[in-house]
Amino acid sequence: MNGGRPPVATRFYYGWVVIAVAFLTLGIAVNARTAFSLLYPPILDEFGWERGVTAAIFSVGFIASTASVPFIGMLMDRYGPRIILPVSAIVVALGYYAATFASTPLAFYLSLGLLATGGSMPMAYVGHSMFLPNWFMRRRGLALGIAFSGVGVLALGLFPLLQIVIDTSGWRTACIAMACAFIIVIIPLNLLLQRGRPEDVGLLADNGDASGEADSAAGGPVIVDKAWAERDWTLPSAMRTRRFWWIAAGYFLALYAWYAVQVHQIRFFLDVGVNATEAAFAFSLVAAAGVIGQITIGHFSDRFGREVGWSVAVSGFMLCAIAMVVMESHPNRLLLYATVGFQGLLGYGIASLFGPVTAEIFAGRRFATILGTVAVMANLGAGTGPWVTGYLYDLAGSYTVGLCVVAIACPLSILCIWIAAPRKVRRVAGATRHSAG
Repeated sequence: MNGGRPPVATRFYYGWVVIAVAFLTLGIAVNARTAFSLLYPPILDEFGWERGVTAAIFSVGFIASTASVPFIGMLMDRYGPRIILPVSAIVVALGYYAATFASTPLAFYLSLGLLATGGSMPMAYVGHSMFLPNWFMRRRGLALGIAFSGVGVLALGLFPLLQIVIDTSGWRTACIAMACAFIIVIIPLNLLLQRGRPEDVGLLADNGDASGEADSAAGGPVIVDKAWAERDWTLPSAMRTRRFWWIAAGYFLALYAWYAVQVHQIRFFLDVGVNATEAAFAFSLVAAAGVIGQITIGHFSDRFGREVGWSVAVSGFMLCAIAMVVMESHPNRLLLYATVGFQGLLGYGIASLFGPVTAEIFAGRRFATILGTVAVMANLGAGTGPWVTGYLYDLAGSYTVGLCVVAIACPLSILCIWIAAPRKVRRVAGATRHSAG
């Protein structure tokens, strides 16, 4: 709270502290969730379940948490990330600890699925997209790209380290290590430093350099549809619009593709003859490439528009899926690292656009609640993708059909966001300059 004083500009903008805390939080939380791809092979080997059953551990977490995402948005609007993120960290840590005692699919669905994967939602891309856009308008895509690049930076060390722990001490020890990271790092960091809005510390968005009605000369977004942009959007009013549902459909399809590829990637690499060490290295390179992808795609969208940025990013997963289909019959290192480039340099840029695409259309006091409800569809996609891909593998004996579904989902996602048309409500200044030129 700022004691009722009007917001002011300061020499150092606290928004960059918020971005730094998000960088570390996302780096731990998202990579811990992604590390299921490293846990998946040893769990599969130990218990001998079908791939669809085992991959469903991850899917259960996403799908079961879907109903809670709008509730998370409401809580984020009311209590802010300073409270919500530490609570989320406690839930996730309990999930990883409980998983060390699991020996049945149901036990894994509850521990690694519901608690560890589902409980991480406030700390992942969706949760951070609920409040980070509040801090920046002129460089919204770039700022979120920097925050989300923490996933790739930390992955460079975390994935190889976790693979070593799994190889030497087992997957249960790796779960304990991840639980400790949430308790020791994420909880105190967010309690002490994280804030939801610049007004919470007596500041304005962009440190007072831009406003919702900024023009292209000032570098801010240009209002195209003033009546739409000035409306005080609530969840019910947003849900009555077609734009809300086009965004939701676009997010569903994009995250279907993302997690269908990501969850099965290590197992796929092993199936085509890549050794475990190189597979883990390639997997970590995806996240490392994502550092570049998230920052550059975010900045790219600030200049050329959210729809263009989304098109480039989602195309990355389409190209990745196609490369993997070819790799099934012609395995080679060139295709292995092509999947890394397509997924990281392009596909991971989706994360930096998740908040901005929605914010250009539904920015306002209830933005977190609205985004949280849109994220229901996104999470359904993220949960459905791995399960369907595993199920299709069990039916066909290969990943070809599942990867073809991914390749089809991507252009459909792109089409949905172009129809939603954030550019017709708020056009980023860079896009205005380029169209004028």
